[in-house]
Amino acid sequence: MEFVDYYKILELDKHANADAIKKAYRKLARKHHPDLNPNDESAKKKFQQINEANEVLSDPEKKKKYDQYGKDWKQSEAHEKAGQQQSRQHSQSSSQNFSGDDFSDYFESMFGGSAGGGRQTKYRGQDYTYELHLNLTDVYKTHQQTLTVTGKNIRLTIPAGVENGQTIKITGHGGEGSNGGPKGDLYLTFVISNNTNFKREGNNVSLNVDIDLYTAVLGGEIMVDTLSGKVKLKVAPETQNNTKVKLKGKGFPIYKKENEFGDLYITYTIKIPTKLNDKQKELFTELAKTQEHGN
Repeated sequence: MEFVDYYKILELDKHANADAIKKAYRKLARKHHPDLNPNDESAKKKFQQINEANEVLSDPEKKKKYDQYGKDWKQSEAHEKAGQQQSRQHSQSSSQNFSGDDFSDYFESMFGGSAGGGRQTKYRGQDYTYELHLNLTDVYKTHQQTLTVTGKNIRLTIPAGVENGQTIKITGHGGEGSNGGPKGDLYLTFVISNNTNFKREGNNVSLNVDIDLYTAVLGGEIMVDTLSGKVKLKVAPETQNNTKVKLKGKGFPIYKKENEFGDLYITYTIKIPTKLNDKQKELFTELAKTQEHGN
């Protein structure tokens, strides 16, 4: 098997820490993503290599095995067992020591070689990791999407309500197994950008809404945005600045719970009128006087 230098693929040296590996992967994955390089086979191949390299180097246990065994890192346990078995055989009897050729035959049988008629060992394929970048409005509703991972298209349903940083496992969509072993899995992590004025906190969302002074004092009706469209909202008379109101069920969909939603919290910001004309100033002056007399 040809040696693949995962550090070189991610443009790193062998002393790179976890943060450096993560940063390099994200940078290169975006650069070579098939969606940004349509019909570019070289970019598609590079993207596959980047995912494979990140899958190994971002996992401390796999990285340790890769650093120690190189191209044979997947068979590291078998390597160690073979070494332990040879050591035991050596200690049992000096007359039964393996020669170089004997050990080669034994080693090949352990790893599925033809020598000695040994049975081939099945190895599970690699797990892959993938980042899917979406907007907040994309995950407000359940929808289908086609991903291109290591040159293959995977059509899957994205449930409404997934959260930023959430990872799901897609069974059997990782690397091919060897010697008839099962495929690995694909671990899909969502990176969600907020393209709205709403602030999401779990299943609830919040929004700041400006109201004019007159509506705050006298009360009235205003139109406010929700994730599902505009709604009419009554403002109580003498509403104070930073007053909060809750719109039940107008928040974010609850993950994998059909027709269940969090709440929307509205915070009022009262806007003081500016550029008053003389008549308006006079009225405010009269109002201030009545307030003084009232006290």
